Formats: sequence, C-alpha cells, structure tokens
Amino acid sequence: MKHSSRDENRYPSEERFLNKYLKALTPYGFLFPFLCIFSVFGVFPLVFSVYLSFHAWNPVEGLEAMKFVGFENYSVALTDPWLWRSLKNTFWLAITSGVAQHLVAIPVAYILVSMADRLRHWLTSAYFLPYITSTVAASLIFFNMYSPNSGIINQTLTSLADSSLFGWAFAWVEQFQPIRWLDDATMVKPSIAIMVFWKYTGFNIVLYTTGLMTIPKDILEAARMDGANALRRFWSISLPMIRPFIFFAVTMTIIGNLQLFEEPFVLTRGTGGTGQSGLTISMYLYKVGWEWLEMGTASAISWLLFALIATCTLIQFFFFGKKGLGEQ
Repeated sequence: MKHSSRDENRYPSEERFLNKYLKALTPYGFLFPFLCIFSVFGVFPLVFSVYLSFHAWNPVEGLEAMKFVGFENYSVALTDPWLWRSLKNTFWLAITSGVAQHLVAIPVAYILVSMADRLRHWLTSAYFLPYITSTVAASLIFFNMYSPNSGIINQTLTSLADSSLFGWAFAWVEQFQPIRWLDDATMVKPSIAIMVFWKYTGFNIVLYTTGLMTIPKDILEAARMDGANALRRFWSISLPMIRPFIFFAVTMTIIGNLQLFEEPFVLTRGTGGTGQSGLTISMYLYKVGWEWLEMGTASAISWLLFALIATCTLIQFFFFGKKGLGEQ
C-alpha cells in the first residue's frame, strides 16, 4: 500500500511538469514554421552571399566549380569603370528625383490638410495611386509615352507649338522634334527621373499629410491670432513639428533610390541606354551576375551596395537624425 501511495504522488507530479514544459514550448511550436521558412529564404541566402563574395563561381558549372579567391572580387568590382559609371548615374537619379519628391510633397500635403475631409481623401488617394501601381506596367506605359514619333509627350508638345494660344512659349519644340527621350544619352536620365518622381511622390504626400494632421490645431490657431500668416505658420510651426516624418521619408528615399532597378531596366530595355547613361548600380549587379555569370563578383557588388546605402543612411542620420527624432 505504501508503494501504491508513492506512485500516486509521483505520476501527478510528472504530469504537471510535462504539462508545464509543453505549455512553455507551445509558442515556439507556432513560430517553428516561420523560423524554418525565414532560415531557408532569409538567413541562408544572406550567409551564402557573404561566402560567395570570396569565391569565383559560374553557376552553370555547379557548386564544385566554386573557387576561393579572397578579396579579388571586391578588387575587380572597385577597379571596373562600369561600376563607377553606374554609381554616378545612380547618385544623379537619386538626388534629382529624390529632392524633387520632397520639395513637391511637403507643400502639397500642407495644402491638402487645409481642405475639406472628403476632397482631401479623394486627392490623397489619387496621389497615392501611382505608388501602388505595378512598376513594370507603369514603366511600359512611360516607355510608350516617350516614343519619338507616336508618344503622347512629343505629340502634346507638337500640338502646343502649333496652337495659336501657346505657340509663342513652345516655338522651340519644332527644332528639337522628334525628341528621343530614351535614345539620346542626355535625355535618358531625366526621363527615368521623371518616372521615379511620378511614382513615389504620392507616398511622401500621404506621409507628410499624416504628419501635418498630428499637429494640434490650438497651436496653429494661436499663431494665426497672433498675426502669423500661412507661410509663417508653415515655416515656423508645421515644418519643425513634422521633422520625424521628414527623417523617415528621406531615409526611405535614400534606400529606395540607391536600389533603382525596374524603372531604368524597362525604359532602357535592359541595355542601360545610349552610352550606359541609364545604367544604375543594381542593373550593373544584374548584368554581372545573370548575363556574365560571375556570381562571386555580383555578390561582392551587392555587399558594396549595402555598405553604400548604410553609409548614406548614417550620414543622413548624423546630420538630421537627432532633430528628426525629436530630440533636443
């Protein structure tokens, strides 16, 4: 009887321990599928990319063709004039289209906030629509719009030059027609920048509109009663109070514009344009990896691009981050 009593006391204790153990492991059980997928499609490619950047490898020849070369891939990439040309083009596009986005988005957002709710919602949705439009589809549309002979842009400019009302302002168009937007080396980058500006300005407008709506109306009303006009209220009150939103928007613009790929790839038909004037560093990476099958060098370029984006972001954070985060 004593033995049975000891067993009865032991098994409930073990059962409680097992239940407690299983209860503690339950959250990890739910996370396990995600961790498996993330490890296979997230962690492994990242680690393999670092490993691959120190090897020469043609993927057609299989894994056994991989050869360790140390920092040679980085040296080859940094001494290739194509990389520096693509980097120059990338910075040109990033600065031109990026600065224009914010110079337009902030005033437009300020105007939208002063409108009635229904009108503001309609206009905000209209501005945001390009951002959620397929990049490839939008690029194909712009490609047709830039056509020298049948594109709507050249057709519109010609019509304006021939009109009696605006002919004086567009008389210069006739001597440049047809304007070869995507074939002339001097026009390729502006053409790409226009599309990037069109696609991403709406995102910044929505972001700044949200930020401006968080400003207490009492502060603006008090400033108005003290005699501050709309420009003074915008410059001295609204703009400083949306610094965290500006910081976030500028950071996203830096990261996105330094990785431009789809827009220049589609508009230049994958060639980089005349004289490689539209070749970005992401396109150059694609060419090295998938056209020239130099995967090791392509991996090295990808990590150089990562270092570049991180450096630019840190510089932006250093000069604007503390104010952007609202610190004094």
